[in-house]
Amino acid sequence: MELMDCDRLLANRCRRRSFLWGAGFLAGLTITSQSRLVLAKSRFSGYPFSLGVASGDPLPDGVVIWTRLAPDPLNGGGMPLVNVPVRWQVAVDENMRRVVRRGTTLATPELAHSVHVDVRGLDPDRWYWYQFQVSNEVSPIGRTRTAPAFYDSIPQLNFAFVSCQDWQNGYYTAYRHLAEENLDFVVHLGDYIYEYGPESGGPRQHNSPEIITLADYRNRHALYKTDSNLQAAHAAFPWIVTWDDHEVENNYANLIPEENQSQQAFVTRRANAYQAYYEHMPLRLVSPPYGNNFQIYRRFSFGDLAQLNVLDTRQYRTDQPCDDGLKPRCSEALDANATMTGTEQERWLFDGLGRSRSRWNVIAQQTMLAQYNLNSSPDLGIFNMDQWDGYVAARNRLLSFFDQGQISNPVVISGDIHSSWVHDLKLDFDNPNSAAVGTEFVGTSISSDFPTQFIAAVQASLGNNPHTKFFDGAWRGYVRCNLTPERWQSDYRVVSSIVDLNASVTTLASFVVQNGQPGAYLT
Repeated sequence: MELMDCDRLLANRCRRRSFLWGAGFLAGLTITSQSRLVLAKSRFSGYPFSLGVASGDPLPDGVVIWTRLAPDPLNGGGMPLVNVPVRWQVAVDENMRRVVRRGTTLATPELAHSVHVDVRGLDPDRWYWYQFQVSNEVSPIGRTRTAPAFYDSIPQLNFAFVSCQDWQNGYYTAYRHLAEENLDFVVHLGDYIYEYGPESGGPRQHNSPEIITLADYRNRHALYKTDSNLQAAHAAFPWIVTWDDHEVENNYANLIPEENQSQQAFVTRRANAYQAYYEHMPLRLVSPPYGNNFQIYRRFSFGDLAQLNVLDTRQYRTDQPCDDGLKPRCSEALDANATMTGTEQERWLFDGLGRSRSRWNVIAQQTMLAQYNLNSSPDLGIFNMDQWDGYVAARNRLLSFFDQGQISNPVVISGDIHSSWVHDLKLDFDNPNSAAVGTEFVGTSISSDFPTQFIAAVQASLGNNPHTKFFDGAWRGYVRCNLTPERWQSDYRVVSSIVDLNASVTTLASFVVQNGQPGAYLT
């Protein structure tokens, strides 16, 4: 098989090293699993599918379907330390009568009895339904969709992107509304869980002190997965996920913790977090966590209309400069060796963008890419060092590549900051006359808070940032995107409250990018 074909089939680079360590992980898991008893039938202490079902990483011929057996989800799952056969089936109808694929897989203790089935042999660009069964218990029925065939012409694509769902800060009513949207898939840009201990003041609390161990991270993921609105959104569409910092620890960078930990302790903590993340997400076994490493950056194509490049800007980044935080830039923020993505991922991104034949080239990543000077006086810049403003040379390389590589319609979608923004991406943000080379849409959070005092600071400084077309920090929700060959429309969908389970949803603002014209305008 040629390298390009392998890239298409796996939506990722096929590297011999990655294959070998992935195969090694699977081989070790197989050997370990074979040494365990297999539980053919069982009575469970509770409903084993308490965490729902999910699907993800759609390809033209397949999709991953996921569940986890957890009759006692908040106390380690409640499963015995044995392998459990789980039957699965995929049908072309919602009543599961016309089954086209079925099989049996093992849920093992090593992966917290999670199940990741990479279903292949499906038709492109169509809906399917799926279900799991263990003993006499059946799961809810989930719905999923395959991607269009490579380079097929498709008239439109609909997706939403989300991020930042702090359990303690509010309810997930936004997901109830998202599940009712007309979407092909959902992109989650990170902060799926938060690592903090219990905090007062919100409508609900975390189930333990700050999480450190593998058991801690598993229980925290399970807590979030018990939310019925989140389960509904997972069951309605395939998801494409990546992480940010709170899946491990706030503002960590590579193997550098935020504070008060030895590096050795943090290496173990990060490995625990990565494993638990994999166990609870619809990700392929081709790249499971191996020790302290987990390649999560990958690429998807949707006909000839869109290519989606999913980045990881935490695992490989250099430490934040200037002691982190909001402050003037120090020289380290301009360092040519500072990186958000690491050299290898940056090369992978540029290579994929350069070879793309898609109309829209999307980069799904975490922190805000555009420059933003928070100072109301233009004479002294105040910047967020955890964002790309702390990695200026790396950002310049990317935006210069947009310009020099003649990339068709580059659009960046971002999360992290718990607020809504629209930016024209420019080679020189300090020059209002600099041409736009791309567009960035930053989505607000599902529930995480944006401090009121920062809303005023941003509003006071908007005049010094003319490339910023829109900002809102008051409302929570998601961004719904509609792509056609001629235009991209982003609708900022927000809920009326995050403490009201019956909150309504409205469109706060809509922005359009025209084919061949970088930059967005309000509709």
